Amino acid sequence: MIRVELPGNLRTLAGVKGEVCLDVVGPATPRSVLDALEAWYPTLLGTIREHGTGERRAFLRFFACEEDLSHLGMDVLLPDAVMQGKEPFLIIGAVAGG
Repeated sequence: MIRVELPGNLRTLAGVKGEVCLDVVGPATPRSVLDALEAWYPTLLGTIREHGTGERRAFLRFFACEEDLSHLGMDVLLPDAVMQGKEPFLIIGAVAGG
């Protein structure tokens, strides 16, 4: 089981109150986690990844075990603690402005 924490706006869109637990088929990567997340919550399609490219949207970041995974690519393996369900995979909205 992979635990996923979503920002408030995406929790509302998905209709969930807190953390989401997902079964991920194959290696646990950001891509496989998002594939499972979008399969269970189709209202999230296009909100985390771009429709055409499947890449992370600019104002979202991926974290796991206090590490920013956002620029490591969609196929990097997640840390063991995330794969074992000890730590969550975090999807966090970036803050911009002056």
